[in-house]
Amino acid sequence: MPFLGKDWRSPGWTWTKTEHGWKRIVLCGEDLEDNNREMDLKELCSDNKENLYVGDVCELATTKRKKDFYNNNTKSQFVFRDKWIYVQKGSTKERHGYCTLGEALNRLDFSSAIQDLRRFNYVAKLFQLIARSQLTSLSGAAQKNYFNILEKIVRKVLEDHYNPRLVKELLQDLSTTLNSLTVHVGRCVLVGNVNIWLCRLETIVKWQQQLNNLQIPKQMCNGMSFSDLPLHMQNKILYKLSDAYDIINLGQATPTLHILSENRTLWKKLCHFHFSDKQFCRNLVLTKSDNVDWKLMYFTLQKHYPMKEQYGDTLHFCKHCSILFWQDRHLALIFKDCGHPCTANNPDSCLMPISPQHFIDLFKF
Repeated sequence: MPFLGKDWRSPGWTWTKTEHGWKRIVLCGEDLEDNNREMDLKELCSDNKENLYVGDVCELATTKRKKDFYNNNTKSQFVFRDKWIYVQKGSTKERHGYCTLGEALNRLDFSSAIQDLRRFNYVAKLFQLIARSQLTSLSGAAQKNYFNILEKIVRKVLEDHYNPRLVKELLQDLSTTLNSLTVHVGRCVLVGNVNIWLCRLETIVKWQQQLNNLQIPKQMCNGMSFSDLPLHMQNKILYKLSDAYDIINLGQATPTLHILSENRTLWKKLCHFHFSDKQFCRNLVLTKSDNVDWKLMYFTLQKHYPMKEQYGDTLHFCKHCSILFWQDRHLALIFKDCGHPCTANNPDSCLMPISPQHFIDLFKF
């Protein structure tokens, strides 16, 4: 029986059974994401001297033309949209090769993840860490996919005004890395033509200008606003915030919120949330009255120690199956779906949330 799949043993041709036996099908076109048009074999071979080729030679020329046509008319290549991938760190008798960071970036569905507010900060932080140290480890396809998803992140911030500060930091780190690689380190470490990277640098500068000029319109609401809430409710909301800059920005809205945002107990709880007691002892900041200045203490500790990361949703790793996946919490609660084909007796005991830094560490060999 003819082999229908694609691997190193066969080119993966498609066959059909006819009255005279099996006949190989030559694909004349593919559905493209941008315009869903099909390309005919005769049309592709009629422009240049490729019509002189026959049989397999003509098919190879046609494939090259289709690839060039697709790359020139779309912004991204065909990428997987898997919910899970197998993280393989070495070759075994059953599996050959290993999974790389670029492959994980291509296969896991990050394009849909940024549309989910619970996952947006997670993906943005992961892209920031990649921009700082892992950009040169990505393949050409992974780098192209990286910038395509980054464009969607910027577009979402411009449309929804969601967390522009985090994306500004991401673009600043990416711009610094690219300037260092193209000027100081050398262009040989970058995959692709140098003109492509210069265009990407110009695009990053344009995105930064758009975010700097971003004006969040004032919400016209006739109902109850945040200021209309009782003071104890406003104070409780402030205690739920884990980002110091969010507290400071909220305190600039009204004089009442400014007083609440300067509360010593609020900053003390914020310090205890992000840092340990040992770190406090090494960096005590006292006022003239020998009291601890918790706000100044927070920013002092922030310079020396990493803060506790908190995300609405993250990638998970199954220690039993070595599978990295997105887990839908609603499906997990309603249908007891663990998010991947797990063979463990108790899948929940094998799951481990993956931070952005841990995600990168998974692919360091």
